[in-house]
Amino acid sequence: MNKGDIVPAEVTGIEEYGFFVKVADKYNGLIHISEIIEGYVNNIHDYVKVGETIYVHILDIDEEHNQMKLSIKNINYRINNSNNNVQESLRGFLPLHEKLDDWTNETLEEIKKNNN
Repeated sequence: MNKGDIVPAEVTGIEEYGFFVKVADKYNGLIHISEIIEGYVNNIHDYVKVGETIYVHILDIDEEHNQMKLSIKNINYRINNSNNNVQESLRGFLPLHEKLDDWTNETLEEIKKNNN
C-alpha cells in the first residue's frame, strides 16, 4: 500500500471529529470530518456505520506507528457492483480533477501560441 492508493477498510469507531478504520489488519486510520465531503457534515453517522467496509483514499502513512491519514472525499467509498457488470473506478472523477489544471494551462499556452 502506498500514499494515493484506494483500499478497503473496516469502520471501527465514530467520534464527533471523524471516524476510525482498520486497513489490511495492520493499520489504524482516521478519516477526519473535513475529509468526508466538501461541504458541512452534520452527522457522521449519515455517512458510515461501525462494522461497515468502505473504500478509503490513503493521504499519508506512518509506518512506525502503523497509522494512516485517510479520506473518503471525492471517491465513491461505497462501491457495490453486485447488481451490474460495469466496473466503476474507485477514484471516480478524482483523476480528471487532478489533471484539470494541467489541461487548462496547456490549452491556454496553445491559444497564446496560435495568437502570435
